[in-house]
Amino acid sequence: MKPLARLCVLAPVACLVIAGTGAAAADNDTAFPARVVKIVVPYTAGGATDAVARSLANRLGAVWKQPVVVENRGGASGMIGLDYVAKAAPDGYTLVLSDSAPFVILPALYPKMSYAPQRDFAPITVVARQIPILAVSSAVPAKTVGEFLAYLKTHPDTAYASLGAGSYPHVAMEQFLQRSGARMLHVPYKGTSQVVTDIIGGQVSAYIGTLGAFETYEKAGKVRILAVATEKRVAFRPDLPTVAESGVPGFAVNTWFGLAAPKGTPQPVLDKIQRDVGALLADKTFVDQALTPQALLPGGDSRRDFGELVKTDTARWADAVKRAGIKL
Repeated sequence: MKPLARLCVLAPVACLVIAGTGAAAADNDTAFPARVVKIVVPYTAGGATDAVARSLANRLGAVWKQPVVVENRGGASGMIGLDYVAKAAPDGYTLVLSDSAPFVILPALYPKMSYAPQRDFAPITVVARQIPILAVSSAVPAKTVGEFLAYLKTHPDTAYASLGAGSYPHVAMEQFLQRSGARMLHVPYKGTSQVVTDIIGGQVSAYIGTLGAFETYEKAGKVRILAVATEKRVAFRPDLPTVAESGVPGFAVNTWFGLAAPKGTPQPVLDKIQRDVGALLADKTFVDQALTPQALLPGGDSRRDFGELVKTDTARWADAVKRAGIKL
């Protein structure tokens, strides 16, 4: 007699519980979603995170045959949005799509945050990987990283932008300055669109952000992209050197857009979301329309792999914060 059949003979109640649990899990999976799903973006509208979220929401809505809406809750370097989702009902109907900073950088800077990423969130998947770049205003007389560093020696009051204290543009730039020995002034913003506007206008001079957010303006001659902040040159722009090979050895930035739900969300629901998002990220049409124009690489990591990435990146960014001497 098979083990499960023997269990049913010896303990019919237990067998009913097991069968019921399986049925409930299946029901949770197939029934979800039965109403509107909300994807929270912890930044203002108009930036790269917002654009990815809206593309994803549009396609998921078609797949699920339920509305998927994006809600922007910007402020406090992303903490306001993540705190909101951490306290939402763990039913899969409130998700967060964010760049990596609120998940893996801010814990090193704010030990008393109102949420703890690894405690309060259930990882779903990496939606996209970014290609970080060093961009400067066209008002800055520098065409290379070396020329930019030479300019900073005589202009130490030059301002750089970030998405707020503790955001990856902030920590990355401070790490850049620490490794190069340069000095700059930090100006925090709530969203990428505001940063781009002020770099074009010359109110701030530099920013470490995503390639896709600046390419259009680079072609128009309004900003200058000096280098990629990745470990190696990228296929999107093989003409761009890395920051490391341009005079700042060892400098590299690893950033991504991750999708997560409140801790306690049913596993079948999390699995369904991961599968459906993963299918979109494997769809060449979706990638070509939603990610490639922003110079983003598709993710699709398993829930487990994404969870491990959060752990390893948390440790790596904590080391970067310490080395750069950032204290808030």
